[in-house]
Amino acid sequence: MTAISTQKAPAAIGPYSQAIQAGNLIFASGQIPINPLTGNIVEGGIKEQTHQALANVKAVLEATGLSLSNVVKTTVFLADINDFAEVNAIYGTYFTEPYPARSAVSVKALPKGALIEIEVIAEV
Repeated sequence: MTAISTQKAPAAIGPYSQAIQAGNLIFASGQIPINPLTGNIVEGGIKEQTHQALANVKAVLEATGLSLSNVVKTTVFLADINDFAEVNAIYGTYFTEPYPARSAVSVKALPKGALIEIEVIAEV
């Protein structure tokens, strides 16, 4: 296993890696909408937070030489499932066919009061 880290995405806020490569798979930890330059959740609502979470995912993948086109599975955690339609519309602008498999779940709360968290598995 190899740990993956980049300063272009938020640093881990606990005892975990931004991502781990195991064989030909990259397991990226969930990315919340923290601006890596400020260390704060981006201002705005679910739209702004979705874009930032996906930008953070993209930055972690780019640290391995990959892109969103290498993603085979995503999990989207939402603080409010009513945000799903708006998130889905934005999500669709980041991925192309064949789209990765995806799960979307509503959770009671996310770290730092985030509205969304996205984790991915990508293939090298």
